[in-house]
Amino acid sequence: MSTTAATTAATTTTTISTATLTTHLTVLAVLSAATVYCFYKSRRLRQLKLPSLSSNPNRATRRGKLFFISQTGTSKTLAERLFKLLISNNLPFDLVDPKNYEPEDLHNETLVLIIASTWEDGNPPSNGVFLSNWLSESAEDFRVGSLLLNKCKFAVFGVGSRAYGGNFNAVGRDFSRKMRSLGGLEILPLCEGDVDEGELDKAFGIWSGEVVRVLKSGELSGNGIYLIGGNGGELMDGSDYDDNDDDYEDEDEDEEDGVEAEIVDLEDIAGQSLSKKDMGVITSNGKKNGEKVMVTPVIRASLTKQGYKIIGSHSGVKICRWTKSQLRGRGGCYKHSFYGIESHRCMEATPSLACANKCVFCWRHHTNPVGKSWQWKMDDPLMIVNSAIEEHKKMIKQMKGVPGVTAERLSEGLLPRHCALSLVGEPIMYPEINSLVDELHKRRISTFLVTNAQFPDKIVSLKPITQLYVSVDAATKDNMKAIDRPLFGDFWERFVDSLKALKDKQQRTVYRLTLVKGWNTEDIDAYSSLFSIANPDFVEIKGVTYCGTSATSKLTMENVPWHADVKAFSEALAEKSHGEYEVACEHVHSCCVLLAKVDKFKINGQWHTWIDYEKFHDLVASGKPFGSNDYMALTPSWAVYGANEGGFDPEQARYKKERNHKSNR
Repeated sequence: MSTTAATTAATTTTTISTATLTTHLTVLAVLSAATVYCFYKSRRLRQLKLPSLSSNPNRATRRGKLFFISQTGTSKTLAERLFKLLISNNLPFDLVDPKNYEPEDLHNETLVLIIASTWEDGNPPSNGVFLSNWLSESAEDFRVGSLLLNKCKFAVFGVGSRAYGGNFNAVGRDFSRKMRSLGGLEILPLCEGDVDEGELDKAFGIWSGEVVRVLKSGELSGNGIYLIGGNGGELMDGSDYDDNDDDYEDEDEDEEDGVEAEIVDLEDIAGQSLSKKDMGVITSNGKKNGEKVMVTPVIRASLTKQGYKIIGSHSGVKICRWTKSQLRGRGGCYKHSFYGIESHRCMEATPSLACANKCVFCWRHHTNPVGKSWQWKMDDPLMIVNSAIEEHKKMIKQMKGVPGVTAERLSEGLLPRHCALSLVGEPIMYPEINSLVDELHKRRISTFLVTNAQFPDKIVSLKPITQLYVSVDAATKDNMKAIDRPLFGDFWERFVDSLKALKDKQQRTVYRLTLVKGWNTEDIDAYSSLFSIANPDFVEIKGVTYCGTSATSKLTMENVPWHADVKAFSEALAEKSHGEYEVACEHVHSCCVLLAKVDKFKINGQWHTWIDYEKFHDLVASGKPFGSNDYMALTPSWAVYGANEGGFDPEQARYKKERNHKSNR
């Protein structure tokens, strides 16, 4: 063989050997990959069979974890209820507050249940922030991978309100998505509990039953069945579920369709059930006898327990402690000092228990529903007024025989002359508010109406009120969002428009400021800038009332200003007005101060902040236009700012209660 031929043969042999080797390596790689894939799939398929936790109670196993992500206590209450149910079914679980849990241990868990509330702006409550952040970081870290939680089976129940639009159950959805992205196996798709119409408790009960059924039987939800609390706990096909949930992204779309929601914060009543007698004929969609009702049985039971007399389906009346006080001759409220009302003849009521805010200082602890428009069954205004007066009289009669209550004052109390439409909720939401006001004025009952400045169009259409208030809880957009926790996305624009509408009113108008130490007491310049928008007759400045411990609020006694603090704030605010307003009155006991317009109410050096009520009713009855100057009256010397009496009526007997409780103040 020639040298050339030999070289060619050797080259050919080398090429064939190299090709054969490459082929062998390729085949080997494919087989290896297939082997690894089959091994992984086999292991994953074995995991799809969830072993029954109750089949062998003596078998050593890692206990499941039941987390509650809770700010106000609602989710914690629900979690405690589920924990008892699990234990009673021999399903071993630990009830865990995530703030005491190390997220790095999560990959060792085999079974996790999460009850998660959504807090401000769609963020998790404080006790779940660290766990949520850890899941987010892990899900976004390419080094972690998608199998970190592949041993973990989980289920999530979200607690939220559709009234907050796109943030509805944002935290529950986020936990579900992150757990799945890290390889967790969702044994029941996300259940979204909606507190609207008080259905949360029912929905959670149904979902809890499903959890127990799945755990005891070892089944998974292969058919994608899940629950949505807003549908009364109805089982729904999982194919309808979408992580993005566009149905709740646009609040305005809901408004246009007339689909609004009201909620009740179930802080103290989640997990309770009512008797059939209390329930009445209420369907799962919040309707009674085919009509949607504002006051569901759960809300009614809670408010009744607090002393409210519920009128019809959306109104209420309650006796004020100052009414009781003046019946006993022990002094009246600040309205007595500032405006001359007779506190023992004042009826505190509202035609709408619903509100559009969830203020941090709400003295009703958020047990009333909320909503952005009227969508409920509507009661007749005549019925509301008549019933309110009757219920008020019944409460007044209960004061008979109480020390200090004279027959004269009791008989006067049975004939109310004033109505404070500020009990709870947003009275201006009631569609027939003008007719209701007419009914009160026909009975020569004066009206003091308070609005939270979220319905400017209602202010525009409102008939003359004895005195119309707008709550100015904060002077900046950010502070108002933090303090009022409004439902409307355009809450600030609504607030400003409400102030503009107030300016056009001819009768007495008031800015009502509630000072919360540490929240809004440093904004004097910003508050002053709001004066020119509505040019109100008066500015009431009151220290926040501490209503005891409540998980619905972060406020403590440290947030309650002293009267000296309120005075200093008021004087500084008056000074900013450059003489337009001066401090006119004070009521030390209520920690309240009044600013008044100098050019209208200070005549010949004397304040005229009181009201001539008989003159007001005559003016209303005349049907002719009139203004706030037409029914003012002289302020007594004891009510004037700086008087020795501090706003306490000298004709009343001062009574000081002995207080033995500890205080760091």
